[in-house]
Amino acid sequence: MNSSQASKDWMLIGVPTSAGAHHAGQERAPAALRAAGLAERLRARGLTVADAGDLPVSVFAVDHEHPRARNLAAVVKVAREVADAVASAVEAGLRPLVLGGDCTITLGVIAGFRQVHPGTGLAYVDGDVDLGAVSAESSGILDATGVWHLLGYGEPELAGLASSPPLLDPSRLAIVGCDPREVTEDGHRFLADHRVSYTDGPALVADPEAAAWKALAALAGRGPMVVHFDVDVVDSGDLPLGNFPHYNSGVRLTDVGRCLRVLLADASCAGLVLTEVNPTYDADGSQLDRYLSALTTALAG
Repeated sequence: MNSSQASKDWMLIGVPTSAGAHHAGQERAPAALRAAGLAERLRARGLTVADAGDLPVSVFAVDHEHPRARNLAAVVKVAREVADAVASAVEAGLRPLVLGGDCTITLGVIAGFRQVHPGTGLAYVDGDVDLGAVSAESSGILDATGVWHLLGYGEPELAGLASSPPLLDPSRLAIVGCDPREVTEDGHRFLADHRVSYTDGPALVADPEAAAWKALAALAGRGPMVVHFDVDVVDSGDLPLGNFPHYNSGVRLTDVGRCLRVLLADASCAGLVLTEVNPTYDADGSQLDRYLSALTTALAG
């Protein structure tokens, strides 16, 4: 099955994990998204949605013994489970809609896709560049190292999820919406040296559709594309749901929704990963409702 023939049927896969995170909370997101009516909202917009249920729960734990790669064993276990679940969905001709969970689940998603489509690309819509090791001070929180590991660096257990690293050729990665305050000079140099497509938050705000088209142009013609959507790309003053907040970035939910609509409508789009939603920040459910309204509108095209 090539990307232009990809099924439009979605398969929900819940990944209730905060194993790689700064603290707990995201492991509650899959249940919260379902309770808020994600599947029903999508079906009401004419989409076909099945639900594979949740993978095992994995909750954040303090790890004093491994300060350079905290909770690595748990993160690797979850990523492998995600890879198997995603590969099964893709082989069945379905589009995985993966409900996370911290950002390390995207490593498993790409590893799963690669079992079926080695040339899979990734549009990484995120408030962070996730090059945790390319910084003055590394926290050891693996949630902040997703791109680093995707491109073959860091812990061998993660970088080698799909046998030989890298999980993703740099030319198959497009980063969209990153808060420029979160990228060091070394990070900029790393991305430039690896020729990764990069569009920062201010450029996303200036023209959300153009940001999406730039990513699609970078990823075109070589296989299916997965979209990674970390809610922290949205200014936390507008939508305080992100487990790692970004205040005063200027990126509003409407901006991200417009960008996602273009990405998700493209014929190459074969999967979507939702990360970093922390329902504990939303006592009355109003912010989750806004999030889902924007998401379902984008998915429905």
